Amino acid sequence: MLLKARKILSFPRHGNCFNLNSRIGIADFTRPCYYTRGSCYSSSEPRSASTQKPNRANVAVFWDLDNKPPNSFPPFEAATKLKAASSSFGYVRHMVAYANSHSFSYVPPVVREQRKERKLLDKLENKGVIKPSEPYLCRVCGRKFYTNEKLVNHFRQIHESEHKKRLSQIESARGKRRVNLVAKYAMKMEKYKNAARDILTPRVGCGLADELKRAGFWVQTVSDRPEAADIALRNHMIDMMDRRRADCLVLVSDDSDFVGVIKEARERCLKTVVVGDISDGALKRTADVGFSWKEILMGKAKKEAVSVMGRWKDREILKRLEWTYDPEAERKKYEFYDEIDEDIVRDIEGTESGNDAQEDDVRGWWELDSDSDISSAELSR
Repeated sequence: MLLKARKILSFPRHGNCFNLNSRIGIADFTRPCYYTRGSCYSSSEPRSASTQKPNRANVAVFWDLDNKPPNSFPPFEAATKLKAASSSFGYVRHMVAYANSHSFSYVPPVVREQRKERKLLDKLENKGVIKPSEPYLCRVCGRKFYTNEKLVNHFRQIHESEHKKRLSQIESARGKRRVNLVAKYAMKMEKYKNAARDILTPRVGCGLADELKRAGFWVQTVSDRPEAADIALRNHMIDMMDRRRADCLVLVSDDSDFVGVIKEARERCLKTVVVGDISDGALKRTADVGFSWKEILMGKAKKEAVSVMGRWKDREILKRLEWTYDPEAERKKYEFYDEIDEDIVRDIEGTESGNDAQEDDVRGWWELDSDSDISSAELSR
């Protein structure tokens, strides 16, 4: 029997692939040992708190593009920096941006100057006055051109038309064929989008909506009525609070109309962060923390978020230690104590009546009635 056990134990196990020595005792054979990759845990020993992942708060980012568009910064860079700063407060689960059509068609002055310079360079290249140091490369097919205008014409005539054909095929297909076409053209469409972003000029505005979508934002266009974006954004924030989908709200705006929503979020014990350029605005005074766009882009907000999270944790601990008056809980507690007091009083009264009955009959043994007295008393009855 012992030889069979040795043969079994000398067989290599899968996973860690170890061999036990043949000189093993019966006590070692009967001892249970559980191995996991990288560490060894017993089934009866729970993992320490350091090995378990802490529960991170859900963060929702709301961007009022009508009030705070990224005019002086590239939209994609601003969106990614904002997401990185918001991730310091927890897991960024929702990113929403609202604006009307005028905000998306607006072209910042910096972008206008860049486009003017590009047109001037194209004219000089076509006349032969300026020659580029390196030829322009098409990032889709790899062809080289000595003028930017020829590259743009080539891209629009060939690659843009091919991209439109692919989109029309996907839109006209249904069911499994549509899924197969999306999988087939996914790499080519992604390659086209990356190249078109640098070569083609956006037809509407500066491509704000496409850049924000590329950064992961859900962009919603509202009507051109006044304060339509504010109303839609406010309703979205309240709906998110009602469904309890976020523990921390990050609002990008300087509009004081959102003060009521921030106050309501704080009353519901949610963390609030405001990003705006007005240092002493009503929103920043109402919210827990306030940052400027400069602090977001420089990374200062991400560094300060560590100390902010520490203050929030200390505040939560103090709130747990504070005594709060709950009338319902106090009423139930005192009713319970009243019932206990009544039971105790009944027990005391019962014991006192029994003691009185015993005190009536307390006499010495020499004063007790004899058996003849008891029998005579029974006969007289």
